Amino acid sequence: MLAEIKGLNEECGVFGIWGHPSAAEITYYGLHSLQHRGQEGAGMVVTDGEILKGLKGEGLVTEVFTSDAIKDVKGKAAIGHVRYATAGGGGYENVQPLLFHSQNGSLALAHNGNLVNANALKHQLETQGSIFQTSSDTEVLAHLIKRSGFTLMQDRLKNALTMLKGAYAFLVMTETEMMVALDPHGLRPLSIGKLADAYIVASETCALDIVGAEFVRDVLPGELVIFDDEGMRSEMFSYNTTKAMCTMEYIYFSRPDSNINGVNVHTARKNLGKRLAFEAPIEADVVTGVPDSSISAAIGYAEAAGIPYEMGLIKNRYVGRTFIQPSQSLREQGVKMKLSPVRGVVEGKRVIMVDDSIVRGTTSKRIVRMLKEAGATEVHVVISSAPIQNPCFYGIDTSSREELIASKHSVEEIRQLIEADSLTFLSVEGMVEAIGRQEEGETRGSCLACFTGKYPTEIYPDMLLASCGAGPFF
Repeated sequence: MLAEIKGLNEECGVFGIWGHPSAAEITYYGLHSLQHRGQEGAGMVVTDGEILKGLKGEGLVTEVFTSDAIKDVKGKAAIGHVRYATAGGGGYENVQPLLFHSQNGSLALAHNGNLVNANALKHQLETQGSIFQTSSDTEVLAHLIKRSGFTLMQDRLKNALTMLKGAYAFLVMTETEMMVALDPHGLRPLSIGKLADAYIVASETCALDIVGAEFVRDVLPGELVIFDDEGMRSEMFSYNTTKAMCTMEYIYFSRPDSNINGVNVHTARKNLGKRLAFEAPIEADVVTGVPDSSISAAIGYAEAAGIPYEMGLIKNRYVGRTFIQPSQSLREQGVKMKLSPVRGVVEGKRVIMVDDSIVRGTTSKRIVRMLKEAGATEVHVVISSAPIQNPCFYGIDTSSREELIASKHSVEEIRQLIEADSLTFLSVEGMVEAIGRQEEGETRGSCLACFTGKYPTEIYPDMLLASCGAGPFF
């Protein structure tokens, strides 16, 4: 769906490379392939083995990394980041990677996810004398590393990671090594690849493909992987692990050409659509999907239902970001600018409109109206996920229950509000089975908190208070 209009946004994407003379240029291409994970800011930090040099700015990858700017950051390794602000808000100072200099050397951090105990740790660190330069929860790790009593960086990092709770895929770089860590639940995706003798780490495998790297394996929950001139080695910083990959990665966030925990995203979405056709059989003339993330599910639904799939909605790919504003009225106008119905496809037809989720409901209402204005006689909305009834505290921008229409209304009430002829959500069981839970005899594991309210980690009181609309998230 249209993330910036719909109000469903991933926090960010990370990319790292070690051991390549064109590290900065490769990072540029890797981040460009992850642009869908964040459009508010982009940055990279490069090392030549002696000095860390950073380049970052607000805007898209192509806006921040000009050809002249890239020439100034040469080195054999780099970590990069694309950002959508949830925790900490926007602003140049919060654009990552964060870069810190001290008498003992430099440190760069890039983070995908959200720390649920960040406020508690910040308060503790500030009482001990720490001064924070940003409002990002990512900076907490830097202060914990600095205060660790261990000598080796990897030991200091492991010690710091044990104090964190929540979702995190961290890339940490010094002048002489790059370290990668994934939280004990593996809530965010993180993969390792190889390009000749260089190692690459990325939020999604599509970034490996775009730079010509070969997929090696996924980073394990609770694992710390170290890359340096000697190669790659791995240690566990936590053995108390339970896999709980974010289900929305498959449904919505990841690119369809990515593989998450061994499952191709396009295939998962197509299976979601097939399962939806089984759970919600509807008599209709055409099936259409809302571009782009719902297309795969729509194809699956049409295939299973035996109803023709048609391109009933067209996305305008040349609309800039200038119209993206926080007010609801401009969000609704944005839908019209972003999408257009194809009258020749929907006129006089009973249309099944497949979408991946409903957050506020206003976007769905506008699309239903557009299809009917274009001549559709009926519009049946089918959603390839269960109702989102609970806020996410792990890096998705739904931190308040108040903004979730399914937390306040029944399915029938939502149907009336969006003016659809019928509305069906996929069951939680259907989602799990369609995506697939088994991998080589082991349970793959899913985080279903936004659907079920069962969170895989402890949730702190300040976050629960914010989720009820009682104050800012951070």
